[in-house]
Amino acid sequence: GSDLGPKMVTSALKPYAQDGLRAHYVSNVDGTDIAETLKRLNPQTTLFLIASKTFTTQETMTNARTARQWLLQSAPNENAVAKHFAALSTNARAVAEFGIDPANMFEFWDWVGGRYSLWSAIGLSIAIYVGMDNFEDLLLGAHQVDQHFRSAPFEKNIPVIMALLGVWYNNFFNAQSHAILPYSQYLQYFPAYFQQGDMESNGKSVTQDGQPVPYSTGPIIWGQPGTNGQHAFYQLIHQGTKLIPCDFLAPAQSHNPIGQHHPILLSNFFAQTEALMKGRPPAEVRAELQAQGVSGAQLDLLTAAKTFAGNKPTNSFLFKKLTPKTLGALIALYEHKIFTQGVIWNINSFDQMGVELGKALAKAILPELADNTEISSHDSSTNGLINAWKTMR
Repeated sequence: GSDLGPKMVTSALKPYAQDGLRAHYVSNVDGTDIAETLKRLNPQTTLFLIASKTFTTQETMTNARTARQWLLQSAPNENAVAKHFAALSTNARAVAEFGIDPANMFEFWDWVGGRYSLWSAIGLSIAIYVGMDNFEDLLLGAHQVDQHFRSAPFEKNIPVIMALLGVWYNNFFNAQSHAILPYSQYLQYFPAYFQQGDMESNGKSVTQDGQPVPYSTGPIIWGQPGTNGQHAFYQLIHQGTKLIPCDFLAPAQSHNPIGQHHPILLSNFFAQTEALMKGRPPAEVRAELQAQGVSGAQLDLLTAAKTFAGNKPTNSFLFKKLTPKTLGALIALYEHKIFTQGVIWNINSFDQMGVELGKALAKAILPELADNTEISSHDSSTNGLINAWKTMR
């Protein structure tokens, strides 16, 4: 649960990376994830950070044991584990049994949830990658937003305004999703990070009092960077039948000012929000087509097809440059927005009971996959899938 935060931040802060360092992240228990990552690494120059609060998380520890085995294939003895592994955990005994020196175990509070943990010791990979000064600037940006959130009146409180707009469109206009669209390649993982942050926090159907929620709660969060999305899904946002509020984010200054790249990028950033707001009325479309010599049935058809309703809601975040401090502020704005919406909806934004059920069922199924015995202990669909897999493996 802690992978997306550090991965997103180290990607976003590549311009601040310390010379000679590369950061890689493995969280998927699919062996392909770690296998393809290890192919690019040199055992002698690799440091593994194992992030697991209990040091028992199945996916994390499966990958950790594979990484340990890979290292020992090249190491003279098991003493190499202590030199190439550190732990982000609270279980000193399990860390030591793995072969990691407990002096290299970085602890964090037991109430720190994975999706809110990059500010803690879980962010060690960030601190190593960009240096401690830049990591502290990341924290400073977040702290300043914390203070703003605590003290600013509601009508000037950015996270509160973001939250209220989200509730307005979610609960009164039946908007089922919300798009996050950064016009910065460095922010390529920002939508995915808050897909987890928002949907795992506010994807709830029970109130704090244990009652069924009679209204819509957390939206579906999605998106991808810049002009890539324009050629993928903006058509639906502009002319589809679903209302999709959007957040647009862009830096005024680029870390890579090559030719006309950044002005072209920003011209699209400004144009898309204008188009979504204003649309294009039928009279304007019709006049343009007539000027091109289109008439009759073709004129009517194209007028309808090229009309844009407009009045599509967007928020625009234009910041000077993507720095550690700015990134910290952006992350904190969204975190406080999520919290505020959870309060309004009277749900607990800090548990994830829906995740736990799947884990429990997977734990029960795993021993059933050990041999070719036909399974009949589940529902007919699950039995059929397991038994089909046993014939295919």
